[in-house]
Amino acid sequence: MNLRRSPLFGAVASALGVLLCSGAAALAANAAPAIAAFDRSFASINDYTCVLHVHEAKGSATQDRVYQYSFMKPHYAKTLILDGDGKGSGGVWVGTDQISGHQGGLFSGIHLKVDIHDHRAVSLRGATIPEGLLQRIVDNYATIPGKLIQTDGGKVAGVATDRLDLKVADPASNYDVSEQILYLSKETHWPVRQIMYSGSQIVLDESVTDLKTNTGLTQSDFPF
Repeated sequence: MNLRRSPLFGAVASALGVLLCSGAAALAANAAPAIAAFDRSFASINDYTCVLHVHEAKGSATQDRVYQYSFMKPHYAKTLILDGDGKGSGGVWVGTDQISGHQGGLFSGIHLKVDIHDHRAVSLRGATIPEGLLQRIVDNYATIPGKLIQTDGGKVAGVATDRLDLKVADPASNYDVSEQILYLSKETHWPVRQIMYSGSQIVLDESVTDLKTNTGLTQSDFPF
């Protein structure tokens, strides 16, 4: 995920909530059949849950986490770190500039509202809750300036995929991410895996598992 993409907490305000729900079509600068197919699929659902397996690198530091994600339109998101750094921590975002979060372990019962970019509410590379949403991930490929190419992605974890490869025009304005690659299922059109590079270094590698759509989530599932 470019830094506008991958877990943990937060976002940039209610205007972003509109973008999150409109999917990749909202500000499309790059076009690809796989993006259009995802947009159609996303438009047909009301909510989803999934698990993100995320490896991030920043300089010599690395972070590995497994996140449970829940999303309901128009702008409700919830995460829980199932494994890795910060295990047991989680947060809820409801389209504002704050998240309601809790730490893991002994402090799991203490809930605090903090800024979406608070150091306790972001991943190693500064990613926030809404930046990890699947529709936001796809949207980045439509909106980040650069050269986008779609090819056959072969099988990823046994799933036949389409591959989007974005060569970023200005890495300096994209958190030094120079290339990002997204694999989407040919059957469901939803993301399966994403890899991002800063030069030759992989700075993000994430896989999506256990995706379920239209699970019946309600606003009560996102206590704020």
